[in-house]
Parts: sequence; C-alpha cells; structure tokens
Amino acid sequence: MSDCIFCKIISKEIPSKIAYEDEQVLAFYDISPAAPVHILIIPKEHIVSIAEIGEIHRDLLGHIHLIAKKIAEELNISKDGYRIVNNCGDSGGQTVHHLHFHLLGGRQMKWPPG
Repeated sequence: MSDCIFCKIISKEIPSKIAYEDEQVLAFYDISPAAPVHILIIPKEHIVSIAEIGEIHRDLLGHIHLIAKKIAEELNISKDGYRIVNNCGDSGGQTVHHLHFHLLGGRQMKWPPG
C-alpha cells in the first residue's frame, strides 16, 4: 500500500535500523522504544491486522515467532525473558494498520500492560 509507513520501510523508501530481514519478514528497531530492546517484526506482505489473517498465513505467523526467538537470543534477552505484543484494531491500540509484532526486552515487564 502506497500510504503505509511499514510498506515504505519494507521498500526502503524510509530508512530504518534493520535487525533482521528475509524474503518474508523485516525486523527493525522502533524509533520510540518502550524498552531497552524494542524491535518491530512485520511481514513483507501487507496484512492490516490479526483480524485479517487466514489459514494461508499459518506458516508466516509461525515464522515470525521463530524470528522473534532468534532475535531475542542474538540480543541476549532470551535468558531473562521478553514480551511479544500484537495490537489489533484501534481499540486494541494498533496505530499502524500493517500487521506487526513488538519484541520488548531488557527490563522487567509489568502487568497489566494497559
């Protein structure tokens, strides 16, 4: 989508600090981090939100979670723990309407989060 900021990051129209990239996903550092480690993991396919996924996305979603684990290990936050967050829709706190997951770590996470 031409007006989607994450699609522009994927196409390299907008620069980002990339943590990981392959043919299916891009992971990059959040420009307004909520934790010492705050990575956004997004599919390269434009999917609006979790509410838009179907059976055809099963492998992609598994892949995203394996990439989150890999990044957490590489950034040395896997031992102490981390949080993976997905906000769905406006009431769920989703501000960019392109499916994305926040990988947060490097500090104690609090509960409830919001």
